[in-house]
Amino acid sequence: MKMNMRAIYTVILALAAISQSAFAVVYPLPAGNSRLVGQNLEIDIPQDSKLPLEHFAAQFQMGLSNMLEANPGVDPYLPKPGSKLIIPQQLILPDTPHEGIVVNSAEMRLYYYPKGTKTVVVLPIGIGQLGKDTPVNWVTSVQRKKNGPTWTPTKAMHAEYTAQGESLPEVFPAGPDNPMGLYALYVGRLYAIHGTNANFGIGLRVSHGCVRLRAADIKYLFDHVPVGTRVQFIDEPVKAAIEPDGTRYLEVHDPLSSTEEQFHSDVPVPITIPAMVSKVIVSQLVNQNTVNVALQNRSGMPVNITAPTANEPTIASENTATTAPDAATNATTPAADAATVTPAVATPVATNTQAANPASTVAPVAAQQQ
Repeated sequence: MKMNMRAIYTVILALAAISQSAFAVVYPLPAGNSRLVGQNLEIDIPQDSKLPLEHFAAQFQMGLSNMLEANPGVDPYLPKPGSKLIIPQQLILPDTPHEGIVVNSAEMRLYYYPKGTKTVVVLPIGIGQLGKDTPVNWVTSVQRKKNGPTWTPTKAMHAEYTAQGESLPEVFPAGPDNPMGLYALYVGRLYAIHGTNANFGIGLRVSHGCVRLRAADIKYLFDHVPVGTRVQFIDEPVKAAIEPDGTRYLEVHDPLSSTEEQFHSDVPVPITIPAMVSKVIVSQLVNQNTVNVALQNRSGMPVNITAPTANEPTIASENTATTAPDAATNATTPAADAATVTPAVATPVATNTQAANPASTVAPVAAQQQ
């Protein structure tokens, strides 16, 4: 007797729940031009839970920002026991070549395309603070790797800490107390993709420009990413895709603040719609009401914006904070259609999407939280 894909997916989730270790979210890359992958999950917070949101983020390979976007109003320190959480594991792949590493600062995710595997590994990251931003619009490579990196703070860092009444050693020796963690991949001359000595900041702007990962995640990259691997840095808060069946999706993240005023303001940062995204959403085949809601909610999850009929009347929103289309992103490349595996009991959930066929693989990555 044949099992349908949803049944298979549920069985895999149940088996994954037996394990107490965490797994990377790995998406197979299908043929064709699909870029929608994965399926969102919903979990129940135990009635006696006293765990912070970061615990659940780490358990399901999410950054804190991903969880906050998908669950507006949730208490990051103590999510309400007995309530439900959405795990946003469905996403649109960035509009970049499917090669090497792609770091998308806006969604605080790192994509790794292992050569010859037709898969992509998706890992949550911490990025640079305002004014110490992680690079964007930059293509480089892994220059070297280091097991047990040391960290030498710059003069500017010493001055910064001195102004706060703190001091830094001249050099942090290798070891568990090193802010760079236990492994580092050096990219370019001044930046690195590395671990951390503090289990917080994954999904936050906390570094001096480098990319931080949880301990098991950077160990995975260290073991699998060769020197010379291509690395691309982008800042892509809005992604859109037209699937092979014509269905259109829009994924909106809150853009990164670019000024102190924006950073401390309660007003949402304005959204700029790239030209390539505009080509997807400005169409009679799109429900503009749904587009406006997606731009307002900024849930970080793909939303099906396809109009039920091409001639459906639409109502423009007056409150959507956007700006006119600007430069296009990189050329579209073939992408994935499959889903994910997570290490806890969860059920697939539809969040205004038409989920791709769920199928799953795992890799032993990730564990602890921010």
